[in-house]
Amino acid sequence: MKRGKPFPKARPYTDARGGTRWRISVKGKRFELGTNWGSVEFEARYNAALAGVQGGMIGADKTKHKSLSDLVARFYKSRVYKGWGESTKATNRAIIEKWREEYGSYQVATLKKRNIEAMMADIADTPAAANNFRKRIAQVLDLAVDLEWLHANPARQVKGYEYESAGIYTWTEADIQKFYALHQPGSDAHDAMTLMLYTAAAKVDAVKLGPFSLKDSSDGLRLIYRRQKTRHRKAMTVSIPIHADLAPIIQRRTNMGTFLQTREGKQRSHKGLGNQMRKWCDDAGLPHCTAHGLRQACARRLAEGKATAPQIASITGHKTLSEVQRYIEAANREGMADDGFAVMVTRPNGEQTVANIVEMFAKSESNHLNKLDK
Repeated sequence: MKRGKPFPKARPYTDARGGTRWRISVKGKRFELGTNWGSVEFEARYNAALAGVQGGMIGADKTKHKSLSDLVARFYKSRVYKGWGESTKATNRAIIEKWREEYGSYQVATLKKRNIEAMMADIADTPAAANNFRKRIAQVLDLAVDLEWLHANPARQVKGYEYESAGIYTWTEADIQKFYALHQPGSDAHDAMTLMLYTAAAKVDAVKLGPFSLKDSSDGLRLIYRRQKTRHRKAMTVSIPIHADLAPIIQRRTNMGTFLQTREGKQRSHKGLGNQMRKWCDDAGLPHCTAHGLRQACARRLAEGKATAPQIASITGHKTLSEVQRYIEAANREGMADDGFAVMVTRPNGEQTVANIVEMFAKSESNHLNKLDK
């Protein structure tokens, strides 16, 4: 490997895709340097790390002025970025940093619509990822417009890919029974499953719930928490009663710091919970099930129980009813259709409410639907 200049503290490692990346450790903290040894971005990250700047590239101010790398550094200080929850920051920053590594030296003013289309084409095999990439860089490039580095945002001029996606799998009742058949009451797996299934809490929220989340009210004990995903944007507060199936788990774990803490007594991370759920599901023969699917399963159960969209939103913590609609669509359509059709054709007293089909569609009694008999 040809090296332009020495960076004595930089160390290589192999990433998940088998590529070589570089990092540096300064005072016990690791800083990513990227894949392009000796590049402008590499040197900027290296110098920023040695200077003790938190987060590596976030504070790297030695990049070329008005470059993509410069813009990203400024974006990390923007209200948009600071308004994201921690899990959203981690997810979106991974996308932005990959973009930065590849195109960081480009001058923002040179970006055109065709450049964004070409970047998306590189990952077109996974259209959902390409569309998500476009959304993230569009947010970054909005800042370039605000800074008057661009007259218009080229990413906003590009259309996303059309594709069909079933989304995240929603647990069925058969899946739930199969999980419980293996993971018995009292086990971490059983309790974690029940907590998420009967609260619709996302992983990032579930790991933070504990005895301090319980509040007495006039109608009994309630579980109250603020959603992490929206906590920087007028955070949604969720307040729900304790379901009878969840009560025993709460009672067993009231002496813990958090309900799903590790055996060492530490708060479990949301990534750690996700990894554990992956193992627990695999052990139960449910490779298609995930922790997030439990959130949808709770919404499905509510929809099947005839809960309205506002009622479901008050439990799941969604801010808009359009978001809830995605979960309602996972409900048992066949059962709901049967109920709806029964309402349409009969009154409570059994009287039929629609006209005879022959009378509705035939032009005359003597010629009703004869063509279908031929």
